[in-house]
Amino acid sequence: LVFVLSSAIIVYRLPWTWKCSKLLMKFIHAGLNTIAMILAIVSMVAVFEYHNAKNIPNMYSLHSWIGLTALIFYSLQLFLGFAVFLLPFAPVHLRALLMPIHVYSGLTIFATVIATALMGITEKLIFSLKNPAYSAFPPEATLVNCLGVLLVIFGSLILWMASRPHWKRPLEENTKVLRPIGGTPEGTEVESTMTNSSNVDKSDLRISTEAARKQNLKFDEAGQRSTM
Repeated sequence: LVFVLSSAIIVYRLPWTWKCSKLLMKFIHAGLNTIAMILAIVSMVAVFEYHNAKNIPNMYSLHSWIGLTALIFYSLQLFLGFAVFLLPFAPVHLRALLMPIHVYSGLTIFATVIATALMGITEKLIFSLKNPAYSAFPPEATLVNCLGVLLVIFGSLILWMASRPHWKRPLEENTKVLRPIGGTPEGTEVESTMTNSSNVDKSDLRISTEAARKQNLKFDEAGQRSTM
């Protein structure tokens, strides 16, 4: 969940993907999130089955509370992402309104997943290491502690990439979207507005030119009459 979710987060932030169509990147983003969700559900079922087989109580630790909460909100995030941003039914103004919330909630869920992993490996060390105990700092404790530090560094890099403006997909690329089946491409309103405004400018120019031409004809007629 940590690594697949992080790949889904930064898929828009990689410069070599900026030349790809926005629709293709949406499908890749949704596919990676779906894979991460499936793996998270499988692991959750495995945990409950293991606890039941070993007569271990379920949902008593902070690790389990935060982990289940992250999974529930992640499923909601995935569902709303499909419904609003992938399917061609939501209006553009609704997408623009929900996009900052979608990005913020995705980053928050990712940070929560990192915290859940850190609590999980610490809990496992406390329960598993008996002789020597975790407090004796055996080699296993050193290995897992280093793994936790690497997780923190990895998560910080992903959040840094996702929050820096220069890693953001260029705006001009966002308007070049392939038309989804049965839908309208993003940026249509902008393009139509620009077309309408350009048409208005052209029509105003034609009106002004026509008025100037008629005025010149009147001047010419007046000059001819005076000459006669």
